[in-house]
Amino acid sequence: MENSVEKKFNKPIIFVSILIPIVVAILFNVKLKDFGIIVEPLSFLPPIYASINGLTAILLIAAVIAIKNGKRKLHENIMTTAIGCSVIFLVMYVAYHMSADSTKFGDLDHNGIVDATELAAVGSMRLVYFLILITHIILSIIIIPMVLFTYVRALSRDFDRHKKLARITFPIWLYVAITGVVVYLMIAPYYAN
Repeated sequence: MENSVEKKFNKPIIFVSILIPIVVAILFNVKLKDFGIIVEPLSFLPPIYASINGLTAILLIAAVIAIKNGKRKLHENIMTTAIGCSVIFLVMYVAYHMSADSTKFGDLDHNGIVDATELAAVGSMRLVYFLILITHIILSIIIIPMVLFTYVRALSRDFDRHKKLARITFPIWLYVAITGVVVYLMIAPYYAN
């Protein structure tokens, strides 16, 4: 049976879970320069937001360890911090993409010289990169309501249902956090200097 606190948050969670990906998709395609706002690309942000993804992965693992050791308050604090990290990541990610053109994986032709071996290596890695990127993006959309419902169930002290959903939410969120770092490491060599 759904608890009244969770019921109160159902519609806002669904609304936010739909709104965030739509807004991010729109803002991802909005460039400040198109509005006459001349700003240097915020190229210092990708390593920072990739590090925040790494920190989120560490926090998620630490939170699981905390709860398995019966440290409920520590678990709650760590999870709140992990959610905060995800929000900070999202703001930085959007800010970067509003100030810079998208980087293409395998864009080696900075100096006009690309040999056949390089092209073959890039081609096979590009497939791996896109598989990781696509699963990362899809799961990062799916995880939004899962995290919010899991969190609300804990806040409403519905720990049985919280635990049930957390068992599904945790590995997906961990995958999204880790693949965020992997995607950054794979694309980093192609960022414009």
